[in-house]
Amino acid sequence: MKIDVNCDVGEGMNNEHLIMPFISSCSIACGGHFGDKKTIDKSIQLAVENNVFIGAHPSFPDKSNFGRKILDISEEALKESIEGQLELFLVCMANFNQKMHHIKPHGALYNLIATDKKEAQKFIRIIKKYVKDCFLYVPYASEIATIALAHQIKIKYEAFADRNYNEDASLVSRDHENALILNPKKVVEHVLHIIKMNKVKTFSGIVKELKADTFCVHGDTENVIEIASFLMDELKKKGIAIES
Repeated sequence: MKIDVNCDVGEGMNNEHLIMPFISSCSIACGGHFGDKKTIDKSIQLAVENNVFIGAHPSFPDKSNFGRKILDISEEALKESIEGQLELFLVCMANFNQKMHHIKPHGALYNLIATDKKEAQKFIRIIKKYVKDCFLYVPYASEIATIALAHQIKIKYEAFADRNYNEDASLVSRDHENALILNPKKVVEHVLHIIKMNKVKTFSGIVKELKADTFCVHGDTENVIEIASFLMDELKKKGIAIES
């Protein structure tokens, strides 16, 4: 059995060299919430050196809020930003002779298109030409997943290894102190339950259906290296390989 473990990188943490050995795919910030050609190139080089699949991590154009605030902008303005981010990313990838493995929207944009059908349709219109030969990372049973499948876009269902879930299968807000799972053993229990049962135990104790092809560990989590390394070791003991 195998599972993909991904991480959001190129976000100013400067820990990518420590994370890459423990993941199988990465999503690189490409200028919306963070990043420029220099940080993108650095992340691509490290991913290539560690045989990690490489994806783009576009977001609302909002570096001041790290892409974690919903912006009320027109479709044309969002299109211009997302296309600019992806074009920059693809230029960098071409310089390393690499192909884009996936697109994973970031932060507030990711959460918005998970639940808002109109916004999800808007996002698909913007990125459809970019995902002909790659995956789109999406939450299970989300609006964006349904619309992507209707457009014959290849998807990977994503779950979060280091985040708690609400009863509606949304993530517990970062405004709450229990949003993150920082204990590596608890992370492993959380991930294994999803892998084995296709269900997640929510923070309130309710069990909800949740399927996952890829699990995210956040690069800005304070003990991400400890979490990622422990997760890899424990999954191996269970006969589960980390690969995309």
